[in-house]
Amino acid sequence: MHHEEFDPPKELQNSIKCFWYNRRESGALPASFEVVPDGYAEIIFHFGNSCSIAYDGGLLPLPSPFLIGLLHQPIVFHTTNRLEIIGIRCFPWMVFDLLGLPPGKDGLRVFEHPITQLQPLLHQCIEAGQLEEAVAHLIQYFLNLKTQITDPPLLLKAGAAIVKGKGTMPVTEIAAVAHATVRTLERKFKQSAGYTVKDVSGLLRFEQVRNHLWHYPDGNIASLAYELGYTDQSHLSREFKRYSGSTPAAFARKAKKRSQQ
Repeated sequence: MHHEEFDPPKELQNSIKCFWYNRRESGALPASFEVVPDGYAEIIFHFGNSCSIAYDGGLLPLPSPFLIGLLHQPIVFHTTNRLEIIGIRCFPWMVFDLLGLPPGKDGLRVFEHPITQLQPLLHQCIEAGQLEEAVAHLIQYFLNLKTQITDPPLLLKAGAAIVKGKGTMPVTEIAAVAHATVRTLERKFKQSAGYTVKDVSGLLRFEQVRNHLWHYPDGNIASLAYELGYTDQSHLSREFKRYSGSTPAAFARKAKKRSQQ
């Protein structure tokens, strides 16, 4: 597997965390890979063989692009041979306004939007090995989109606080930073993201645990719970299993086994 990430220009940093590219070689036999929840929404363009998910007893091919919103459980994708992906990792409180789509809680969304017209151009760039040019086309597209919308100051301030706190800042403090009441913040946030501040914060905090265990599988889970503001280790374990389907210890063992291969 090959993975690269590209920072957005300053004008897009309030809406987009990064652009990224991933290439997977799975061979002729069907293969699958799991995407674990985090605190972001992803716009996914894919090239090569089809990308599918399990649906109604079979596999449902996904169009390019599709949108992965906030997930509350892992989702498994299926493919064969080579699959290449260009993703746009967006802040969930900005992605729907950016695309002009109604917010929703659907973890995976197939949507109609003029951005789909970029597929042939991006495919041409990928086929020619011009990854940076493909990303440049996406950057320019989103720069043009940004000129058509105005970023809500409340969401910008609240979003910046959530990111800075890595999901650990209480809603009351986020509201204070955004100069709003908790009720107003939650209402505005849900209107734009489809989720509450608490929902997004919980996923971002889970992401910190997941990343730490992935890179440091022998780390102390109780210390990590304290560092990230969980009530105790049991609280961390419950939340982790809620989002990942496994315990922190089981996830750490899996990560350690992968690092030894």
